[in-house]
Amino acid sequence: MQSEMDKFKTILNIAGKQTNLGFGLVALLTAGGEQIFSTAVFKCPCNDLNFIYGMVFLLVPALALLLLGYILNRKTWKLLTGLCQHRGKPLRCKKLVAAGMILFQISTTALVAPSSWIAVALLNGNYYECAMTGTNVSIYNKHVCREKNQEAQCEKELHRFPCGKGPQAVRDDVLLSLRAESQILGWLLITLMMVTNLLLTCVARCSSPISYLQLKFWKAYVHEENNLIDSYADKHAKALAERNLKSFFEKTPPENFITPSNRDWEKISSLYKFSTKDSYYSTLHQCRYDGARPFKDLKTNKRILK
Repeated sequence: MQSEMDKFKTILNIAGKQTNLGFGLVALLTAGGEQIFSTAVFKCPCNDLNFIYGMVFLLVPALALLLLGYILNRKTWKLLTGLCQHRGKPLRCKKLVAAGMILFQISTTALVAPSSWIAVALLNGNYYECAMTGTNVSIYNKHVCREKNQEAQCEKELHRFPCGKGPQAVRDDVLLSLRAESQILGWLLITLMMVTNLLLTCVARCSSPISYLQLKFWKAYVHEENNLIDSYADKHAKALAERNLKSFFEKTPPENFITPSNRDWEKISSLYKFSTKDSYYSTLHQCRYDGARPFKDLKTNKRILK
């Protein structure tokens, strides 16, 4: 049991990197996680809790994967960080539209894993069978047991069917019908996901301001910049910390140290939309060439052009 759960945790961690791995691999990993979860953890109670239990296993992991997708996306925190500090500043319509577009992009990425979970769970059928045998809705129960032998007993013992209890012939017939309904819903969801992904991709490519090859170059540049900025920031922070510690312990004046100002950090932390007018590939690229913004000397507090 423990090893199965460890595998599932590993899958969740990898799924969080869906932007780099690609939607297809994320969906595949989520499907594997659902299989592990269904086999190792899920046990239908076969009582009045069937509906709640089945729906919790179907939807709550999907919600967790959705939240994980938002949490592990860098764009989410770029969009939210410092947002409450801009309450006094008027929000322009263009900024609201841009923020809405970014939020939509984040959401489409975050929805891949939970949608895959629900689709695979429906194809499996275990959660759906458990949930629908515990609906306690007389109209639905009559529909499920309609034209079955021992119809009255079928309605009475419907919640026990997932555990292999009740009249076998009726039980097998009912569970087969429920599994078929579940798998139909699963394939419909998969089709909806694929069609939606195709439409969004077509719209994005048709409205792209740049060519296919330049778009590939832009993505490669952003990927490399994101990787390098972390290492450069670590080196810069280490150098600043060493300077301050040396000054503290040796009781000497701190040496000159040039570092980006608050405005510089704010500028490169904002989300960027490509424009063919300037041909910058990121906010960092724009910051260094748009007026050559000055940096600040931490000793003299003077701004220095770089």
